[in-house]
Amino acid sequence: MMEKMPAWADVVLVPLISLLLAAAISALVIMGIGEDPVAAVKMMVSGALGSTYGWGYTLYYATNFMFTGLAVSVAFHAKMFNIGGEGQAMIGGLGVALMALFIPWPHWSLALIFCSIGGAVFGALWALIPAILQAKRGSHIVITTIMFNFMAAALLNYLLVSILRPVKSMDPATASFPEPTHLPTLHDILMPLGIEFSKSAPANVSLLLALAAAVFVWVLIWRTRLGYALRAFGHSDTAAQYAGINPVKITILAMLISGGLAGMMAVNTTLGEAERLVLNATEGAGFIGIAVALMGRSHPLGVVLASILFGFLYQGGAELALWTSIPRELIVVIQALVILFTGALDNMVRMPIERIFIALRGSGDRNG
Repeated sequence: MMEKMPAWADVVLVPLISLLLAAAISALVIMGIGEDPVAAVKMMVSGALGSTYGWGYTLYYATNFMFTGLAVSVAFHAKMFNIGGEGQAMIGGLGVALMALFIPWPHWSLALIFCSIGGAVFGALWALIPAILQAKRGSHIVITTIMFNFMAAALLNYLLVSILRPVKSMDPATASFPEPTHLPTLHDILMPLGIEFSKSAPANVSLLLALAAAVFVWVLIWRTRLGYALRAFGHSDTAAQYAGINPVKITILAMLISGGLAGMMAVNTTLGEAERLVLNATEGAGFIGIAVALMGRSHPLGVVLASILFGFLYQGGAELALWTSIPRELIVVIQALVILFTGALDNMVRMPIERIFIALRGSGDRNG
């Protein structure tokens, strides 16, 4: 069966047109509150991309979204909607904190490796129960993962207030991690290469870990038997079962990998930036990961690019709220419009483009 449109149009053209539509509606909204949309865009671009300080924050946010976007993508390929990235990242933070606080690491590289494992294991374990409920009892993964988000927040609140908080401290957070566990920032990494980068920007070596995770997901999904089984199960669970693929095993493995990737996000926020475990360290990144996965078509390269876009919106929006009278909430509206056009209204853009390509192919065949 011939495809309705080329792969490049599906991956590049459809999201690009969706973004342009979202930008056009956003411009109308900004004009509606009496502000200049051109000046707002200039402010966002200069705030997020106009300096190494801005780039540092953009890449810091993008790193979070890469982990959660990849987590959602893996579950998507197995036809599951993992909305629990937020809770899995919270519990992953607990794993990172325990590894950093209670084991005396001699060097940050060892701390990075084992804290990543700790975050991944804790995140995966938090995804395991919803996975078992889905695989064994048919409980819908969306409902159970949402429930586990609330449970993760309550559990973390209890642990930080009652158990892990240092004596005489009023702040619901753990003690600061020891000096050897502190990760190098992009400033530290790029300085020996003679490249100037802002000291105060929070972007750190976790960015490289997120890019490595994207490569891992690509290899897993498209170059391994497990990835083939995941995609086959996602396309048709009935056909996959006839082919000998165990649905319980695939469901649980997909959710374990998804939860592990979400849990690794805490390496960036907890070990890399805060250098202690604090309440609400995830800052909604688990939910943004859903939008990132939708926009990136569940492909690792698309997820990386979509993460940078949402990092730009986060940092540019913060600068916009700081230096103009445009409220911070408007940035949430712009993000919502991007999600609306790239996700919910995807077919509104896709179907006309498909018709154009079918018409062009038909006229080409007649001329031939």
